Parts: sequence; structure tokens; C-alpha cells
Amino acid sequence: MSLVGKTVEEFELSAYKKGADDFVKVTAEDMKGHWSVLMFYPADFTFVCPTELEDLQDQYADLKAIGVEVYSCSADTHFVHKAWADAPDSGIDKLEYTMIGDPAHKLISMFDVLDEESGLAQRGTFIIDPEGKIQAMEVNADSIGRDASQLVTKIKAAQYVAAHPGEACPAKWKENAATLTPGIDLVGKL
Repeated sequence: MSLVGKTVEEFELSAYKKGADDFVKVTAEDMKGHWSVLMFYPADFTFVCPTELEDLQDQYADLKAIGVEVYSCSADTHFVHKAWADAPDSGIDKLEYTMIGDPAHKLISMFDVLDEESGLAQRGTFIIDPEGKIQAMEVNADSIGRDASQLVTKIKAAQYVAAHPGEACPAKWKENAATLTPGIDLVGKL
């Protein structure tokens, strides 16, 4: 079942955020009023996961510039997130976005990315609009890492169509490129 178009259900979880005086709470309300990316990954102190989290950090300034807040989430606790960020040479120490801990699988289950056999999250990425509705989702097999630069383009497309009802972004759309206005005149002509 697709979650696209669904509103994020209420939740409250503890999280680690670099520079915060203490751990923070994250709720569904925190994902409203701006665009959000929620990126699930299997576990801290693993192999592919740090490459993805670092790649997402590399795109963080560009995402912030277009009004997007970023949250990562795994089945680890917020304490483990902090320990990973504090570990020497982890690369995670430079992350500026919020790392949600979900050891009870509340959010992981809500977004249907729980691998029940391992008890870990699958590699799921969700784009959430300012009203708290999921506009895009992608779930990869555990051994396939994601490219966060693709998120920037997808979010720009989602923001464009949200601001221009009735228009659509075609394949390979880039900012300021031509869009489509779906209608009978386009049927069979593309």
C-alpha cells in the first residue's frame, strides 16, 4: 500500500541533534509548516548507512536553502546516535540534521519500512509537504545506498507542482525547465 498522499500520523520520539543542550523530542507537528525529508536507515555503526548519512549532510545546505528540514531515523536509540556522532572518525560528527531514535519501531512501522526478520528499518526516504502529507517515497534494498542529490531535484519538482496546480513535471525535469499541463491535447503526443 502506498503512503503517498497520506498524512503523517501523530508520534513523539526522542532524537539526537548536534549542538542541542539536551536530547530533543520530535513529533508529527515538527514536520508541518515546511517541507521535510524523513530518511530511514538500518542501523548506526554499520557500513552503507554512514555513507548515506554523510551524503545527505552534503546536500543539507541546499535542502535548507529551499525550505526543507531533514530527519534521519533508525531502530537505534537517541543515545546510540550520540555515541556514534561522538565516535572518532565516524564521519557522523558533522551531521547537522536531527537523528530520531525508534527502538520500539513506532515510526518505522508507521512508514511501513520495518524489516521484521532483522528488526531494523529498510532504506526508506519520504518527502513530506508543509501540511504533513507524504508527496514521494522510495524504499531500497538494504545493500543499495541512495544518492541525496536526487532528493533536491525531487523536492523542487514537488514544490513546483504544489505552487502551480494543474501542471506536472516530466521525466528528468530540472528547475526552470518546461512543465506539462495534462489534458486531452497531450494524449498520445509525448
